[in-house]
Amino acid sequence: MRLRLLKKIDLYIIGKFLGTFFFAIALIIGIAIVFDISEKIDDFIENEAPLRAIIFDYYLNFIPYFVNLFSGLFIFIAVIFFTSKMASNSEIIAMLSSGVSFNRLMRPYMISALVICILSYALGNFIIPPANNERIQFTYNYVKKKPSNRDRDIHRQIEPGIYIYMERYDSNNDYGRKFSIEKFEGRKLVSKLTANYIRWDREKKIWTLTDYVIRDIYPDGEEITTGSKKDTTLAMLPGEFKSTKDDVEIMTLGELINFIKQQRLRGVSSLEQYEVERHRRAAIPFSSFILTLIGASIASRKIRGGIGLHLGIGLALSFTYLMFMQVTKIFALSGAVSPLISMWIPNIVYGIIAFFMYRWAAR
Repeated sequence: MRLRLLKKIDLYIIGKFLGTFFFAIALIIGIAIVFDISEKIDDFIENEAPLRAIIFDYYLNFIPYFVNLFSGLFIFIAVIFFTSKMASNSEIIAMLSSGVSFNRLMRPYMISALVICILSYALGNFIIPPANNERIQFTYNYVKKKPSNRDRDIHRQIEPGIYIYMERYDSNNDYGRKFSIEKFEGRKLVSKLTANYIRWDREKKIWTLTDYVIRDIYPDGEEITTGSKKDTTLAMLPGEFKSTKDDVEIMTLGELINFIKQQRLRGVSSLEQYEVERHRRAAIPFSSFILTLIGASIASRKIRGGIGLHLGIGLALSFTYLMFMQVTKIFALSGAVSPLISMWIPNIVYGIIAFFMYRWAAR
């Protein structure tokens, strides 16, 4: 009988948690869509965006992105709202008085957090990236122009022992300045080519060098060759230089890991943006447990101010968590902190807070 009662309590709390969570998502998403439409309606009309594209290419892909971005806020709102209501109705007191320990009471909370964690992980790593691709393409087609990409000071290894350098590369025109390529055998430089300009020929699928100098180094001397124009094939393609801040958002987890490996092989050192995204996609889903525990610990106590005070405390904590995550992200992008540490510091700090709040609530 007691086991059956506990199972009913589990289902009751899980239903309350997930029901409130998805209701909060639906409510806030609806408000966000209304504001977004009011902001972009002029662009939709001016650029003659089809209604089908607006609905299916933009807003259906906008929803999972927005949900995952603010999942921590939704968890806090859901946990605090329904737990505060249970506390104000003396339901939690009745459960604890019937012999259910506070530790046992947290089990359905953690089960619900696990469901949200798995959902958030799947969304962030496998579902949202292809959805982001369609959403971003729609934005460039009907809302704003695609930003130009001019990478500077590019250093890469394109093959073992072969390194390239470009002072600047314009991906819109497939055009680079101050290009050089060096070939090493072991640690010894055996050949170096420099050119004032390099351009990708889209029809011939080859690279064209302008104003080039080739220096071949031999044991008994060196040979220098110059010319005004030279067509050549290189182990690189223009697409490799067309990285924008949106690229990281459209990669699935496997694509992101492979991209980082390839760029490291080529000697690219500035991969903080991609490393941060990789660790963020694991840290945010895991935060579901921490935020759930904090919210349940706050709201399970019946205090003056009721749901309003609980929601106020919960919202303040959730916003400080999100701000903390953004601050540590900035430090990681600047290279001051490891991406792994920067993305997990908020979880560590709030995990400590959750531990003490849980101890306080369980007394």
